[in-house]
Amino acid sequence: MSISRFPLKLALASAGLAGLLVAQQNATAETARAATATMPPVNDGLPMPGFKIDPATTAIVITDPQNDFLSPDGVTWGVVGQSITENGTVENLEALFKVADQTGMPVFVSPHFYFEHDHKWEFEGTLETLMHSIGMFDRPHSLTLEGFEGSGADWLERYKPYINNGKTVVTSPHKVYGPETNDLVLQLRKAGISKVILGGMSSNLCTESHMRELIEQGFEVMVVTDATAGAITPLYNGYDASLTNFRMIASAVDNTDNTVKAIKAAHGK
Repeated sequence: MSISRFPLKLALASAGLAGLLVAQQNATAETARAATATMPPVNDGLPMPGFKIDPATTAIVITDPQNDFLSPDGVTWGVVGQSITENGTVENLEALFKVADQTGMPVFVSPHFYFEHDHKWEFEGTLETLMHSIGMFDRPHSLTLEGFEGSGADWLERYKPYINNGKTVVTSPHKVYGPETNDLVLQLRKAGISKVILGGMSSNLCTESHMRELIEQGFEVMVVTDATAGAITPLYNGYDASLTNFRMIASAVDNTDNTVKAIKAAHGK
């Protein structure tokens, strides 16, 4: 009798163990989440260094808040529009500008401009070639704003009150993707900034390149994942590529709502 029951007990025990393992796996799946545009990661198997906002040494850096990226009339909207719309990038960048204005947090804008002499370069990378061919971010001359107002190189209209407020630092233009070719690092250091909250366009190009170079230069960087967006083509997704690198390289990634709350809390607002 006991011998005949043993296989049955073993089978029941095995079934119970299997059920327990499935339950544990389901519980783990529910409490683990990769970073997304709108949600920070949870138990994703990577360290979480974190990013503490110090009002004295923290600034917001925005890359390329310009019409050619962010306006439906911009020359790249056909490939970036989906990502911008899904992430709410336009509204989220405005939220960062707004909270900076409310709290007095410094803002640095790193723009992308091409002047006539830039079109005489003798070699270019893939997307440099594309940008030059479609006239992206074009300005006639570095010493005049003639033709700037309302152009693809101009700021998105809703950001102008924040950028043209006499407080926001607009750096010299970067020419490829990163700040190695402009004065952003100098401006940050001269302002006593060592910690950067980063957003802007385009996620896997200028934004990611700024993140990488700022980290190489000794800055602590967090990325606001829904305050950026990337090109999506039939064969490639620039935003997804950048999101992985943001998570693996930056000190922290988070969405705009959480970032705005953290900024206000750090400034006692």
